[in-house]
Amino acid sequence: MCTAIHYKTYFGRNLDLEYTYDETVTIMPRNYIFDGYAIIGMAYVKNDYPLYYDGINEKGLGMAGLNFPFNAQYNDYKEGKDNVSPFEFIPYVLSKCNNVLSAKELLCNVNLINKNFSEDLPLSPLHWMIADKESSIVVESVNDGLKVYDNPCDVLTNNPPFDKQLENYKKYSQLSPDDKPDAGKDEYFSGGTGATGLPGDWSSMSRFARAVFVRFHSGCEKDELSGVGQFFHMLSAVAMPEGSVRVNGRSEITQYSSCCNLNEGKYYYTTYKNHRITCVDMCKENLDGKKLINYPIAKEESIFRQN
Repeated sequence: MCTAIHYKTYFGRNLDLEYTYDETVTIMPRNYIFDGYAIIGMAYVKNDYPLYYDGINEKGLGMAGLNFPFNAQYNDYKEGKDNVSPFEFIPYVLSKCNNVLSAKELLCNVNLINKNFSEDLPLSPLHWMIADKESSIVVESVNDGLKVYDNPCDVLTNNPPFDKQLENYKKYSQLSPDDKPDAGKDEYFSGGTGATGLPGDWSSMSRFARAVFVRFHSGCEKDELSGVGQFFHMLSAVAMPEGSVRVNGRSEITQYSSCCNLNEGKYYYTTYKNHRITCVDMCKENLDGKKLINYPIAKEESIFRQN
């Protein structure tokens, strides 16, 4: 379970799982393996290889992989195609593309193949959201091929497939992204009545509708700090507190939330036990290097004591 949001120059996600690896905020410099744009994101590094959950590149393109069980379909190797395993899909795209349009062009020849990273790390069933400063798309490898959808909602959750998700979303007429908030209709939102009927559970379709609502009715931020703060408030509207969702006898929680500034190469995050926002700035590192740069994530609660 996960939720990704694109909002103005910000892109990020909630990672909702009942377990966690030793992920780190990982910077992949230009000369590491893929020889392309530098990348910053959250990754589990195994054998010096970054298995990215989400990230952005130095050109302002972001990408996140979300759980897509029972629908994701990976293929055999195909001659003449760009055969890419899902575990390398995020760095493959982000190292080569500088915006959504160039990503669309790259995807025309991509074949996502059924190749595990290792015996102990099999592939996860995923679909992906890709975003730049202007727009976003959704990529799904399903039974009848690789689908690339324009994303008018700038939101992605999990099942069902994105076209069915959009169809289901239409029943929430007050959430239509074609009907942007009108400053002259503040009374509509007074007392929260504009959200009447909005689903409150943590299922994928309900989180999708709720995320679209908060994303399209969000305020106008004046600076970087207020923009980042507002983005985390949007993610908190669909976050999972312990005990709300049970999977295999364990609580599924929002292990971390991320917010990437597409303009400045900054990766902000919070974790379930640390609400204080932490920032890693890729521009402060040597992006021409050949080695990964890793920052362990802050998992313990950090409290500012005012007296």
